Amino acid sequence: MSAVLPSQDLHGHDAHDHHDDHAHHQPTGWRRWVYATNHKDIGTLYMLFSFAMFIVGGILALLIRAELFQPGLQVVNPELFNQLTTMHGLIMVFGAIMPAFVGFANWMLPLQIGASDMAFARMNNFSFWLLIPAGIMLVGSFFMPGGAPAAGWTLYAPLTLQMGPSMDAGIFAMHIMGASSIMGAINIIVTILNMRAPGMTLMKMPMFVWTWLITAYLLIAVMPVLAGAITMTLTDRHFGTTFFNPAGGGDPVMYQHIFWFFGHPEVYIMILPAFGIISQIVTAFSRKRLFGYTSMVYAVAAIAILSFIVWAHHMFTTGMPVTGQLFFMYATMLISVPTGVKVFNWVATMWRGSMTFETPMLFAVGFIFVFTMGGFTGLILSVAPFDIQVQDTYYVVAHFHYVLVAGSLFALFAGFYYWSPKWTGVMYNETRGKIHFWWSLIAFNVTFFPMHFLGLAGMPRRYADYPMQFADFNMIASIGAFAFGIAQVYFFLFIVVPVMRGKGEKAGQRPWEGAEGLEWEVPSPAPFHTYETPPKLDATATRVIG
Repeated sequence: MSAVLPSQDLHGHDAHDHHDDHAHHQPTGWRRWVYATNHKDIGTLYMLFSFAMFIVGGILALLIRAELFQPGLQVVNPELFNQLTTMHGLIMVFGAIMPAFVGFANWMLPLQIGASDMAFARMNNFSFWLLIPAGIMLVGSFFMPGGAPAAGWTLYAPLTLQMGPSMDAGIFAMHIMGASSIMGAINIIVTILNMRAPGMTLMKMPMFVWTWLITAYLLIAVMPVLAGAITMTLTDRHFGTTFFNPAGGGDPVMYQHIFWFFGHPEVYIMILPAFGIISQIVTAFSRKRLFGYTSMVYAVAAIAILSFIVWAHHMFTTGMPVTGQLFFMYATMLISVPTGVKVFNWVATMWRGSMTFETPMLFAVGFIFVFTMGGFTGLILSVAPFDIQVQDTYYVVAHFHYVLVAGSLFALFAGFYYWSPKWTGVMYNETRGKIHFWWSLIAFNVTFFPMHFLGLAGMPRRYADYPMQFADFNMIASIGAFAFGIAQVYFFLFIVVPVMRGKGEKAGQRPWEGAEGLEWEVPSPAPFHTYETPPKLDATATRVIG
């Protein structure tokens, strides 16, 4: 079954000859990467950048955990500790998780919808290269006078108004990353809406495509809100405005409203593409169609819409009126319903399926289990009286790491193991993949599960020191964190590097028996140019006729 019909192109050449004509257009050497306009190369660049930032953010996290290994000040002073917590958050959210998902989008969306490339190839190149100076500015802020920003990753006023010059570098870096995200989102929307293969209607698109379409709309809606918040911070710092300065009639709580109006949809920007990846993998390794496809699409859309009306659940302790607390409490509870629909559908897809547990499926099942735990703690935090008790404690830290690490990161790992044979043409080492999964899963839970108890006992976050009664759980968490960090180094050295070098068993065109979708209709590794002639699809829009 060929990926492209053996039909003739516009000039009367056979399609296969046409492909050979194009072979000399493939650039080589450094030009291939610097001037990359091919969606596969740009996807690879995004993923390499995000992994580099993930390692940097991880080193900052390990410094935090080293300091918290026992009471007292061991490794860093409190000021540097606050810089570490701030930069760890910013680098992980804007430098690691978001670019990684955009890398997956660049690689997989054209392959999944039968498009020849992304809609705006040069803009695609530009949106990637914007990330490099932004990443350098973020990491380099440690070396500026006064050190990195230390206001927390949420950049709350009035702390941000009192920071040194690195705060301005951080604001500039986030503006650039926001511009990159908006351009990427426009590209994704135009590609999905205009470049699908004939026969692929919206309701036949793979779930990964659907989740990214909705995520891209979220990005366009909320990135300008973040830009507004940090621009107001910048003018407060340098141009005499008093948006957030009470002495001039401003309100620091207004910053929180603006930031979280961006920040809560942002949380879903980092998890919706993960839902798409997990949906693809669960169906493949259960060898069944996705249970309730239509309800899954509506659930993703519902999550996106509801994410705009829950922002102030981050602000229950700011003194809002009781009616406001009730509204945000019930709205937050409501958003757990479509999320529950998705978990139910994944489990129903697996129910009585012919399941096998290769590494992608292990990570997918691990995702469902641990993400659901994070979802439940989120539901608990939506209850205003309880949230007020554990506000800014380690309970909250545990909750969002269960959602972001065991959510976004595990889904990225699952997607890598699932699609890397298509990217590289070789199979990763299955035993090593399983070692990586169990090592990561156990170390993750050893790190973050004790934090629930620390938070319930009242340990506040962002403190470099703590009383003796918190010592045991902190020691366990720090040991788990180092184990988790080493697991990711193992993943890079013994799984990623060998497949990038082409070492391993050759991957077939369809390495997974139950995998459905157009991406499995092209050879492995996927050729530089795919679908120069749009493929003709069967009734399910998952196979090519011919």
